[in-house]
Amino acid sequence: MKKLMNDIPFVQKTDVEYGVCETLSPMIRRVTAPNPGPFTYTGTGVYIIGHGEVAVIDPGPYDPAHEAALDAALAGERVTHVFVTHHHLDHSPLAHPLARKHATQVYGFGAQTAPPAGGEVRLEAGDDVGFTPDVEIIDGQEFTGPGWTIEALHTPGHTSNHVCYALKEENILFSGDHVMAWSTSVISPPDGHMGDYLRELARVRDRNFTRLWPTHGPAVENPAEFVQAYIDHRLKREQQILHQLVSGPLDVPELVAAIYTDIDKRLHPAAAHSILAHMIHLIEIGVVQSAGEPGLRNRFRLSSQARD
Repeated sequence: MKKLMNDIPFVQKTDVEYGVCETLSPMIRRVTAPNPGPFTYTGTGVYIIGHGEVAVIDPGPYDPAHEAALDAALAGERVTHVFVTHHHLDHSPLAHPLARKHATQVYGFGAQTAPPAGGEVRLEAGDDVGFTPDVEIIDGQEFTGPGWTIEALHTPGHTSNHVCYALKEENILFSGDHVMAWSTSVISPPDGHMGDYLRELARVRDRNFTRLWPTHGPAVENPAEFVQAYIDHRLKREQQILHQLVSGPLDVPELVAAIYTDIDKRLHPAAAHSILAHMIHLIEIGVVQSAGEPGLRNRFRLSSQARD
């Protein structure tokens, strides 16, 4: 475990065997798809909950080798529920093919509020544009199978339709891209919303889960402490933005260049979206102003409230 980026206790663990079904607990298994990258880390971790009659969370990208590995892991079992945390190409494309094989349905929150802006500076994975769940779930809804109970927690922020899933028998949260052990999450307006994200981080923190299993990378241990560090990091980022604006108006690329001096430049486009999300939040709480609708090329300045 290393202390990185404003003392978030990130976990860097890359020893993954693709296509292997690994047992994580008495109720949880995982198959990792071979799609590593700057936004997927070691790849998409597909979770299988229970035995015999099982639930699957985030079946992952459409890849023949990955599909075959997942089928092998599920041999002799019946999938009763296919859950999706959100509609990105590294999470949802295999959901409907898997559901059809097991004569079941796909569960998710529904459509995004708005597609993220930015064109070529979008996330690497991008949106699964044609995806819709068979069943639109609501916050707090519970689903059951032999020996397992899953509760849906609507956690907007990374996307407006992001859902985490709690396994009540083990006090575990499958946190999707909401909280990850290896990195912070990208918040991409207009669909991603920083105010929502901060509120839902606090909600996850206060549930006192024993462990979080993100869709990408290793588990988050000591979730309350880790998530508080996530929140503190975001609040510190906003203080960095305000500090930069003291010298005068700046646009998002200028802020990214000034603040993100120690990360892979391939991540700068994603960082730009997170900075824009912060700007929108700072406008909403009255400490920053923008001429016109806030965007990547708008120039932002401190409000009189922030200067007082």
